[in-house]
Amino acid sequence: MKIVNQNLQIDGIDKKILRALMQDARTPVLEIARQVGISGAAIHQRLRKLEKSGLISGSKFVINPKILGYTTMAFIGIYLDKAVSNPEAVKQLQKIPEVLECHYTTGNWSIFIKILCKDNEHLMHLLNKEIQSIEGVSRTETFISLAQQIDRQIKI
Repeated sequence: MKIVNQNLQIDGIDKKILRALMQDARTPVLEIARQVGISGAAIHQRLRKLEKSGLISGSKFVINPKILGYTTMAFIGIYLDKAVSNPEAVKQLQKIPEVLECHYTTGNWSIFIKILCKDNEHLMHLLNKEIQSIEGVSRTETFISLAQQIDRQIKI
């Protein structure tokens, strides 16, 4: 089955390349070439095509935050007093390094964020002193994650 989006076509070989790199982005191109049965140059050419299409971009190391002492993951729904407050609120949230994700959502909240803290005391400090003091924030609703049970990317 081919995936087609605009001008991008992904075939079985592209999927094998992507799966190998999603499993370990440090897998050598020549090793992937041996697994797939094509040349290293062909792998490079396909990767350039996939990067140019915007489907893939770079690679990164995944840091284990618990090793650094960050053990409390929370999700916070942020209510804004008016929708026009959104851009400024997001700009202020960007200044808080513990904010990992920020989403503009439908439903009750204007903004939904994912935050990583050292402990509950750290979370309370961020809520009271940083997040709730942002102009336009009327209130927040916090959910503490007890355990992340699924962590994956979209299936290719």
